[in-house]
Amino acid sequence: MSRAESASLEEAVVAEALSWVGTPYRHQASRKGIACDCLGLVRGVWRALHGTEPEAAGPYSMDWAETGGREQLLAAARRHFLECPDGGLKAGRVVLFRWRPHLPAKHVGVLVKEDAFVHAYEGRAVVVSQIVPQWRRRIAGVFAFPATGER
Repeated sequence: MSRAESASLEEAVVAEALSWVGTPYRHQASRKGIACDCLGLVRGVWRALHGTEPEAAGPYSMDWAETGGREQLLAAARRHFLECPDGGLKAGRVVLFRWRPHLPAKHVGVLVKEDAFVHAYEGRAVVVSQIVPQWRRRIAGVFAFPATGER
């Protein structure tokens, strides 16, 4: 992918993620303007870019990461996104977080600037948050959306 194509994709990701701001939070939902959770937000951005999702998320409980112990979210990100080994926080990238170092990654958002991301905030809505030190130290992985046709 050329630098111009990459910039265009990043701009499309950011614009779509920002269009979800204000969508109410609801566990397992993924409908812009209606309701979503953090995974539902990323699924919705994927659908806007690629049409259909690469796989069904399936049902998941609120405590799936604590009870399962497997890196399901990180594994899915590695299957469908392009891992950024440099960990660079760039607009348009997907960022995964762990709540605690010994637990699997459980939260996900979309970077809209190097220091800010869009995510579904439990009990509230989709919001833009700054990547403050408390978020930065919880980063489990950084990924880029594949270009259309690269999945």
